[in-house]
Amino acid sequence: MHINTAFSTQDSAEASVKELADGLAAFAPKLVLFFASTKYAPDNICRLMQDTFPQSEVFGCSTAGEIASGQMLDNSIVAMAFSAQAIKDLDIQVVENLHDEQSLVAAFSAFENHFKNPMAEIDPAEHVGIILIDGLSGAEEAFIENVGDLTNVTFIGGSAGDDLKFAATHVYANGKSYQNAAILAMLKPGVDFTFIKTQSFRDLGKPLEVTKADESCREVIEFNGQPAAISYAAAIGTSVDKAPAYFIKNPVGLVIDGEPYVRSPQQIKDSSLLFYCGVMEGMELSLLESTDMLKDTRLAIDQAAEELGGVSGIVNFNCILRTLELKEKSLTQDYGNLFGAIPTIGFSTYGEQFLGHINQTATMLVFK
Repeated sequence: MHINTAFSTQDSAEASVKELADGLAAFAPKLVLFFASTKYAPDNICRLMQDTFPQSEVFGCSTAGEIASGQMLDNSIVAMAFSAQAIKDLDIQVVENLHDEQSLVAAFSAFENHFKNPMAEIDPAEHVGIILIDGLSGAEEAFIENVGDLTNVTFIGGSAGDDLKFAATHVYANGKSYQNAAILAMLKPGVDFTFIKTQSFRDLGKPLEVTKADESCREVIEFNGQPAAISYAAAIGTSVDKAPAYFIKNPVGLVIDGEPYVRSPQQIKDSSLLFYCGVMEGMELSLLESTDMLKDTRLAIDQAAEELGGVSGIVNFNCILRTLELKEKSLTQDYGNLFGAIPTIGFSTYGEQFLGHINQTATMLVFK
């Protein structure tokens, strides 16, 4: 086994990290990836993790719920250990200021130095990136776009959470905790890998064009030339005051080749709609309707397993809105069971990264 997982729900960080270490003792890991509830003090948990695995690269973030093989958790810490056979090479960079493009450029220069190749020559079929980013920064869209301008390597990941307190989220590397920051990890796996993006929505064929927006605060002022809240409610067939009850079941999406990239409404502000991720003026969106999340996820896992010829590990970045829907429907155990036979970790995110910043989606990195 080249990929191993462990989790702990112990109250103290020290006891939890010891339990993780015991669970990951099968081999000396080259990389340890972890996701932790904010019940563990950020500065303490990241220091303990690095101290416990001193010969390993260690990084992670805070969460709004955790996923371990076979179950969905709260108030826990989950970790995945990769052997040198699973990850042949890697480099981890911290971008300490999300609004400073030069910090990002410097991170990619460091990748070039480490892998001894210009980014244009780093093969995206043999390398993959993981991104963990401050989930309250509001900077994901521009940051991910800039990442895409610098590399052809696919970066997948999630926005850190804080157990729905919406006060402070943290990313972890080098035994330190960071805010207004992102962790970028460039990996060269020793096994094949693929990606899953599953969002469990269908296009209702009701267009909502963004005719006026304040992109700086993720606010849509008008759809189809009318106040956004009124247009959205009309598309649903309900009143504005009842519209928020439909936000999770009926978000909107940018549909490309039949594939929706979800934008989730957060709240109504006067007659505008505020979103959890960026919506640009002129964007042609469609009203979406939720489908069977369990069925869609099972199908996605099966397709990935067929593509790779087997799965040895999954890292699951699962939107907090999906988690809340699963909890509302008492389906969290059923969702966890989908991953019961596969070493898996993940967390409930404040946004997902895969070819952009999206919502109400699970993006997964899958290893053979």
